[in-house]
Amino acid sequence: MNKKIAVLGAGSWGTALAILAARNGCQTLLWGHNPKHMALLTQDHENKRYLPGWIFPENLTITSDLADVSAFCNLVLVSVPSHAFKDTLIKLKTHLSNGLQIAWATKGFNPDNGSLLHEVVADIFSPQTPAALLSGPSFAAEVAAELPTAITIASSQPDFANHLADILHSERFRTYTNSDLIGVEVGGAVKNVMAIAAGIADGLGFGANTRAALITRGLNEIIRLGVKLGGRQETFMGLAGLGDLILTCTDNQSRNRRFGLALGQGKDTAAAIQEIDQEIEGISAAKETFLLAKKYGVDMPITEQTYKVLYEGLTPLAAVQNLLAREQKAES
Repeated sequence: MNKKIAVLGAGSWGTALAILAARNGCQTLLWGHNPKHMALLTQDHENKRYLPGWIFPENLTITSDLADVSAFCNLVLVSVPSHAFKDTLIKLKTHLSNGLQIAWATKGFNPDNGSLLHEVVADIFSPQTPAALLSGPSFAAEVAAELPTAITIASSQPDFANHLADILHSERFRTYTNSDLIGVEVGGAVKNVMAIAAGIADGLGFGANTRAALITRGLNEIIRLGVKLGGRQETFMGLAGLGDLILTCTDNQSRNRRFGLALGQGKDTAAAIQEIDQEIEGISAAKETFLLAKKYGVDMPITEQTYKVLYEGLTPLAAVQNLLAREQKAES
């Protein structure tokens, strides 16, 4: 294979995707913003901080210089936190704009104004730029361990989605394509809010009944917002909707769920963040989702109570009581 891809973001997920592409025979460049961290990756041939135990293939190289990306290839897969997404693209544009093909595995909204990330890409580059999003139920460590995984690649350009799928697809990593960028983006962002809520409920000592109810009603909230923003309802019943929601709400590999667990167990926000020591996308997503729901008049009670816990000092137990005290209504 004479294929090349640059992965931007050397956290656990970006590293896992770079390893996956390299194992598939693709010449792969992994970029990170911290020169000291990238020097350690070069020295160790391993990301000991974020994805320990997985040695890099020989065709995976490391850099902290975006100029190296433009010299390497024009296919870029971005896996930085949502708050760094826009600035990373702006910096990338100074080095690489002509012929750029861009994909991202970032989940969240643009914190500046709550816009979706494909809108950020279109604003910085152009609406015609080949663009695609990776989403679905996938923990980085399990992808690195080559445990069977299935994800969605969403793009309005089928040829580009198929090209990216060809690079990433393997016997243990199955890729499905989808044309609903909005639905896949909303599902990937808001599921992190629901994972915090599910973690809070478990941290309070509630049981499987509560967790199942939160997941189900949380899915309804995601669908309501996603359809309002232009997504397709059936998308939310797939890998990037229900699949990712179940994963992050039920397994302690999820940082967002662990964060919620800590809050439910009585720890404050700062202590919980320090304990996890990695990006927790659901914190900012809770605020952005809450504001979008208010803007578009979408009823999202779980999101609202999670927002109030994180930003208004509401206690987790009071948030649950507020949800239970809501007026009785029909399910649909």
